[in-house]
Amino acid sequence: MKKPWAPQAARQGRSPSLASVSTCLRYPVCNGFTGFDRFVGGREAAMLNRFCAHPLWEVNDTLAKVAQGQQAAETVIRHARLVSVTTREVLEDTDIAIARGRVAYIGICGHTAEHCIGPETTVVDATGLYAAPGLFDTHVHIESSMVGPAEYARAVVPHGTVGIYADPHEVANVCGLEGVRAMWEDAARTPLKTMLTTPSCVPAVLGVEDTGSSIDASQVAESMRWDSVVALGEMMNFPGILSCEQNALDEVRETLKADRVVTGHYVAADDDRGLSAYIAAGVTSCHESGSFTDVISKLRMGMYVQLRQGSAWLNLPGYLPELVASGVDTSHCLLCTDDSHPHTLVDDGHMDRVLREAVRLGLDPITALQMATINAAQYFGVGRDMGSITPGKCADIVLLRDLERFEAKAVYIDGTLAAEDGKATFATKPFTWPAFMTHTMNLGVDITPRAFEIPVNHKDGSIWVRAIGINAGDTLTRDSTVKTIVRDGKIQADPTHDVLKACVFDRHHGTDGTRSFGFVTGFGIHGALAQTVSHDAHNLLVMGDNDADMALAARALAECGGGEVAVTDGKVLALVELPVCGLMSDRRIEEVAEKVAGIEAVWAQMGCSLPSPFMTMGVMSLACIPVLRLTNRGYVNCLTFQMEPLVVGDCD
Repeated sequence: MKKPWAPQAARQGRSPSLASVSTCLRYPVCNGFTGFDRFVGGREAAMLNRFCAHPLWEVNDTLAKVAQGQQAAETVIRHARLVSVTTREVLEDTDIAIARGRVAYIGICGHTAEHCIGPETTVVDATGLYAAPGLFDTHVHIESSMVGPAEYARAVVPHGTVGIYADPHEVANVCGLEGVRAMWEDAARTPLKTMLTTPSCVPAVLGVEDTGSSIDASQVAESMRWDSVVALGEMMNFPGILSCEQNALDEVRETLKADRVVTGHYVAADDDRGLSAYIAAGVTSCHESGSFTDVISKLRMGMYVQLRQGSAWLNLPGYLPELVASGVDTSHCLLCTDDSHPHTLVDDGHMDRVLREAVRLGLDPITALQMATINAAQYFGVGRDMGSITPGKCADIVLLRDLERFEAKAVYIDGTLAAEDGKATFATKPFTWPAFMTHTMNLGVDITPRAFEIPVNHKDGSIWVRAIGINAGDTLTRDSTVKTIVRDGKIQADPTHDVLKACVFDRHHGTDGTRSFGFVTGFGIHGALAQTVSHDAHNLLVMGDNDADMALAARALAECGGGEVAVTDGKVLALVELPVCGLMSDRRIEEVAEKVAGIEAVWAQMGCSLPSPFMTMGVMSLACIPVLRLTNRGYVNCLTFQMEPLVVGDCD
């Protein structure tokens, strides 16, 4: 009796070990591309999807022959329970024949692929396993994993992820499109289909912060000729679209002229004229929905809605049960993570984690899989090649143990075994990052406790100040007014009432850079925290209850090239070094995950109970999301996009 999951060499009638199968099927470097220039080069290509081992027009004759038994398949998966995302059903005892990286034949309804098996065919017995299309993350920032694309791929592919739609606007804000090129050079060394959505908002909002670089419409137009680009990254500057700001509209125009889609980021309360205008301008998807009302409004307007479940932004519970209960068509619904921390990926998974949560909240498993496969492929214009297990499509297949936990037994990308039993079958050497990406801490200021003093023309006592209020598990903040202390003519933190001082240093422009001060409530810590992962300009953000600890935290990051650090009573308790753009490590993801888990434990010891507090802290400067943010230029009202004063008024 055959064991479930038993690859066998049909010619010899024996079953080699999985190790031997992995050795002979190890995925080639660079996704079969001839070189990096073909991947991110500057030429027009003949087809939109360049993420296949072979374009269909190149191999359609072979596939037709294999389907008819005139030529042997390279691999045949037998006796699988096929998840048909085209009909939303499970087809029992299905055979799948693969050739030249694509599906040539599926044997359903009593038909088999025996006629496709030849002497050299590798046969895989998938009895008891579900064969589903490989999973897509429809909106993700690789940088939030704190590792480069190759390490990221090694982490997510074993969880069934075969492709991501990545917006590298974090790196772009620090190092521009040249930094993006370097990231995709790293990505091209793995089988993961890392599809680029060109950053649209660098900076996120004009005139309120200082970034390390900028991207305009002409650069967007240039990037649309890159083979890796499938879309424009999230158009966060919705006020620019609504006010008909020229560059914002021109970026959308250049994307549409290139026949790519424009992904969005709409958080305005106006679901009438504003939303209509945003969509009419060309933006056709959005991942920023906080309620069922947001979701259904966008769906009714024809938008694709990316339902999000990341490390900190746990949005599914807030609207998915209502969406399920509504019974509306979900073909315009996609799944995404947006931001996932390294320990989330290592400990909990990737898109399989999102699927588990969706099913737990009442979504039908096959509908959930549609959102992570065929719906995504159709939206991004690659549905001719990806998104389903059907003849002619890329053989991107995940063999699942069940449709509850979505645990992957094996993952195939373009017909090649890319992961099995939770481990990637591909390996990459450490990537050599260019020097301009590893020397980005250009502060130009002597960081001492005096750098954190906030002088004020006010008698000692109390004063009303504006503060950022944090909402646990949400990107939205509150514009709060709090009472704090004035001592020796300087405004102090008030830790007894959870009022922490915050400071943002421009880390890109040296002595020409500026810094600003504010306050924050909701973290509840004693000591100081600092990080250079501070969306989207990624300046140095420091917060704490005393100037000495804040200075020590800032110096620690200046010395190591960026990252995150926790300090209490003059002692560095935990440090995560992120020397690549101050955003990513050059270490293995397991090592980074351990450090991040360690610093989050320290956060808890310091008094913080927020989920993924690092991520929450990281959006305190994100000027495109309501309500109040702090950049290196000061407080930004993210409803009016006007600067706001720190001091509100005197206390009685």
